[in-house]
Amino acid sequence: MSEKLRWGVLSTAAIGLKKVIPAMQRGQFTTVAAIASRDLAKAQAAASSLGIPRAYGSYEELLADPNIDAIYNPLPNQLHVPLTIAAAEAGKHVLCEKPLAMDVAEARSLLAVRDRTRVVIGEAFMIRSHPQWLRVRQILDEGRLGPLRAVQAIFSYFNTDPTNIRNQPETGGGALYDIGCYCIQAARFGFHEEPTRVAGVLDVDPQLQTDRVASALLDFPSGHAVFTCGTQLVPYQRVSFYGTKGRIEIEIPFNAPPDRPTRIFVDDARDIFGTGIAAETFPVADQYTLQGDAFSRAVLDGTPPPVPLEEGIANMAVITAIFDSARSGQWKTIS
Repeated sequence: MSEKLRWGVLSTAAIGLKKVIPAMQRGQFTTVAAIASRDLAKAQAAASSLGIPRAYGSYEELLADPNIDAIYNPLPNQLHVPLTIAAAEAGKHVLCEKPLAMDVAEARSLLAVRDRTRVVIGEAFMIRSHPQWLRVRQILDEGRLGPLRAVQAIFSYFNTDPTNIRNQPETGGGALYDIGCYCIQAARFGFHEEPTRVAGVLDVDPQLQTDRVASALLDFPSGHAVFTCGTQLVPYQRVSFYGTKGRIEIEIPFNAPPDRPTRIFVDDARDIFGTGIAAETFPVADQYTLQGDAFSRAVLDGTPPPVPLEEGIANMAVITAIFDSARSGQWKTIS
């Protein structure tokens, strides 16, 4: 295998064309060698605009390409698992967009495939490669906040376009799938453990039939996490971690800009006026470039990817339980 991992991209999804592919093209260990679409003209147009050498008119053709080492899968949610399985069966490593699947049972089906094919499968939570999140992990591990007791997150935007896949239930649309997964990831990341039970409530759009606001309470062995996410709310995002001696707030936790510095705020809680708040600033970084390099290094060096398959399954278990709780009106334990 070459020193750079040779990537193929399944579909001309906007997140790939606008964010992930250009970022990966700047990577130290990544090269984007091919792109596929069910519409050859779309694939050719994307390849031409982004300088990608090969374009295919079907996913199967791309997966059969012997000069492709790994696949980036940004397809709609209902196609994440089927195409990840197809890629693994073709001997390709897979970085799959979040959420990993439509439910936890579907996500678990990837374990046997991965173990049989011996490829690397990871979930594309790019935030986990960003320096601001790595710094949060360091501060938490140092014990500067004292024991972590609570995590609070909000993530929202406004989009009512019925043609957008985020507003289509059959493609896994809705707030919880699309952005609630980030809030769950943040809570699990903070506590470094899994919740034992969850309670969820959803506000479903009567026309679109997707959850436009989703809120949940996650009960961890060490504390609680609460979050609200929405597809029909004012655009906003924040994550805060609260310990017994201090707190951390991430200013732009999820859509960290690739063209300007980012900040976290560390508060030693000396008073309620914020005089103990210290801002830490991080240089310009593209979390999609960092993600691609980190996954590629994992494949090249034989080390775990930033977000291994087991992590994706654990996140999916929480999503599934929140949906179950919202439907039943009861707490749901995490299996």
